[in-house]
Amino acid sequence: RCACLLQEVKMATTSVVSESALGWSIFAVVLLAILCFCWIYVRKYQSQQESEVISTITAICALAIALITAALLPVDIFLVSFMKYSNGSFQEWADSNITRQQIENSVLYGYYTLYSIILFCVFLLIPFVYFFYEEKGDDAISQCSQVKNALKYTLGFMVVCTVLLLIGAFVPLDVPTSKNSTEWEKMKSLFQELGSSHGLAALSFSISSLTLIGMLSIITYTAYGMSALPLNLIKGPRSVRYERLENTDDIEEVEQQMENIKSKCKDGRPLHHKDRRALQQLEEKLRTLRRRERHLEDVEKSFWTKCCCALRPIKIALGIFFILIALLFTVCLFLSNLDKALHSAGFNSGFVIFGTNLTNPLNMLLLDLQIVFPLDYILIAVITLYFVLTSMAGIREMGIWFFWMRLYKIRPGRTRPQALLFLCMILLLIVLHTSYMIYSLAPQYVMYGSQKYPVQSNVTSVELLHDNSTHVEIRICDAGAPEDQCILTRTYLFLHKFWFFGVIYYFGNWAFIAVFLIGLVVSCCKGKKSMIDEVNDDDSDLSGDELSYP
Repeated sequence: RCACLLQEVKMATTSVVSESALGWSIFAVVLLAILCFCWIYVRKYQSQQESEVISTITAICALAIALITAALLPVDIFLVSFMKYSNGSFQEWADSNITRQQIENSVLYGYYTLYSIILFCVFLLIPFVYFFYEEKGDDAISQCSQVKNALKYTLGFMVVCTVLLLIGAFVPLDVPTSKNSTEWEKMKSLFQELGSSHGLAALSFSISSLTLIGMLSIITYTAYGMSALPLNLIKGPRSVRYERLENTDDIEEVEQQMENIKSKCKDGRPLHHKDRRALQQLEEKLRTLRRRERHLEDVEKSFWTKCCCALRPIKIALGIFFILIALLFTVCLFLSNLDKALHSAGFNSGFVIFGTNLTNPLNMLLLDLQIVFPLDYILIAVITLYFVLTSMAGIREMGIWFFWMRLYKIRPGRTRPQALLFLCMILLLIVLHTSYMIYSLAPQYVMYGSQKYPVQSNVTSVELLHDNSTHVEIRICDAGAPEDQCILTRTYLFLHKFWFFGVIYYFGNWAFIAVFLIGLVVSCCKGKKSMIDEVNDDDSDLSGDELSYP
């Protein structure tokens, strides 16, 4: 009997290792792909003249950590889903609470590590490198002074991080409700809760606070990029030949204006100061137009332009595909928010919903794909990459703004180190919010995966098991399921530790839908883009010889 017991334990252990190894091995492959993607992406946009090693490495690491964190979501869902059979019973290797806890802790510690690194990047590494290069522009300042000034400014970010951690650690979630409890007992309860959660509340509050900034970035950039990217692909750029003719006409017009002004001083009289200022402006405009003329000639002769013309049908097909994906996401988000508005537990619960009352196409698709792992993993990776690409399209179209002031332009091969750090900071926060966006698009999938649980019932159901005339109904796990029958993903615990963040996310989703629809109208009304980026006299991110193709 002991031998049989040992054999069962050995088989269960082997099964645990194999199931965990499958999920984590896929994660390792995705990790390598993420690092390659981030390196190519950052190298594409960094300025070739002002590139700095430290800022490049910082940008790559920050973006990679965010994408790796997003890649942990399907691993989390996979592990909780494969703990159960399709009939709702736990698999042999997951029948023990201790085993399940070990699996959950492996994912939880992964989130602890990655989220801690994200806090380090956002509040220490990126600010320090950014301010270091801001001070580098002044030749009179020594390198030691640069480091001191950068640390001085970074200290403010560290204070903010500390405050967020402390608020998250001591926000009372389960304070004693007894009227006879003393203040000391309440404080003791807070410290006990902090110890029992192993810092989950503190880290969750800090990450959720950053996710709010990511939500604003998604509403600003991603919502607009989801319409701008596909419509630019469908419309295509303007004709190079037509642009050259237009540019030639502009050159002739400017030269004629200059001749008219110069004719005023042919008799030796000096020019009026207004005429001199106007002449200087026309000379600067003429230099810009001649620079555009040279680059338009290069574009017309380039092999890449000829390839783009040949690939025009593929671009149109991609544009149509992307706009259909954008519409699908918007419809799914609308249905999810409408479901929360009609059937959720209410405002004070953060609009937590019990079950899926309205059919959500993406939620159903992910649940079906999860049966054949890693199809759902691939779809999550595609969704995340789609959000990154559309966010980048929105940032390229709009630039980086601080309220009404535009700080930087983002252009391939011409982005300054400070702008590159800003870009990766925004993308990091956007990817951080992607986990909640995926939850909004497919709430049941993110919470429980494909888990089911058995319920004894006399009600006729579509999916029934007959056992000695006892009807056992198999239900899909939702927020109303028993805690001992359905295992929550660690992602959901991080996202919904504090109910008021759920409320903000809920209204943020409505704002996202509104901005997407407005951006769709604006993108439809806008004309075709130039074959080369517009050159402005006051463009601080543009050198005299650098232009890029769209």
